[in-house]
Amino acid sequence: MAMANSETRIGVNDWLLLTLLSVLWGGTYFFIAIAVKELPPFTIVFARVAVAALVLIPIHWLVEGPLPRSPSAWRRFLVMAVLNNIVPFSLIVTGQQYVASGLASIINATTPLFATIIMAGFGDERLIARKLAGILLGVLGVAILHGEAVVGGSGAAFGILLFLGAAASYGFAGLWAKRQLAGVAPLTLATCQLSCSAIVMAVLTATADRPWQLPLPSAPVWASLAGLAVLSTALAYIIFFKVLARSGPSNVLLVTLMIPLTAILLGHFLLGETLGYAELLGAAVIASSLLLIDGRVIAVLAHRSG
Repeated sequence: MAMANSETRIGVNDWLLLTLLSVLWGGTYFFIAIAVKELPPFTIVFARVAVAALVLIPIHWLVEGPLPRSPSAWRRFLVMAVLNNIVPFSLIVTGQQYVASGLASIINATTPLFATIIMAGFGDERLIARKLAGILLGVLGVAILHGEAVVGGSGAAFGILLFLGAAASYGFAGLWAKRQLAGVAPLTLATCQLSCSAIVMAVLTATADRPWQLPLPSAPVWASLAGLAVLSTALAYIIFFKVLARSGPSNVLLVTLMIPLTAILLGHFLLGETLGYAELLGAAVIASSLLLIDGRVIAVLAHRSG
């Protein structure tokens, strides 16, 4: 595939949608922090994708009509489900057993770093000097986040590695969507990938967790699962794929820069979580790296100084 000669910019309307998306996805870590206290990871992920799929399927019939019937299309949706749902969702829920929701959202902010590297590695976007500097700065931010945990091999270090794996999986999902699912309606893409995810997770959950043998969860957990599925998944994916189609995978993943603020505020005020100086400094460095990759702030400053 030919390398892009120019960078796609995000319009004002899409920035507004990204702001809303950051709130919806910021709540993901809050909902998971509640659910993971009583339910195993696969069960949470299954509930998330299954309920979201059930919400979107009738909406799809009303708005777009019947779901696609082509086997080749569903194979592409299945790959997207693995890269964008099954792998990252499972890693995130598992990882949040070891780190607080605020820190989890900060680590997830490395997603655009992976997306930039992957897009450049596969020749879909140019890896210019500014983006390379941003990537290196982002790596430094991750190292700062919880350096003592990484060195000591603690549970927090394991959780960080799981979240980095999820961020990388999201980066490959962006590449797959750009190459294999271009032109697919956002609602169709969200509905079909979540339907595939629900089927796969049903098998994994039945094998690993046997949820029918688990105690009934409390009311707060039921509420958190509903919020996770309907708000942070069904609605969020409609917005995500809409912006993806117009602004490109690297740009839409910049939403992860905006998510930590929501997650940190929810974790602090509702869950009593705190973040230390290392986490805050790491978050600031990662934010700076993403601003450097995006380039808009630098362009504005250069224009004003000129």
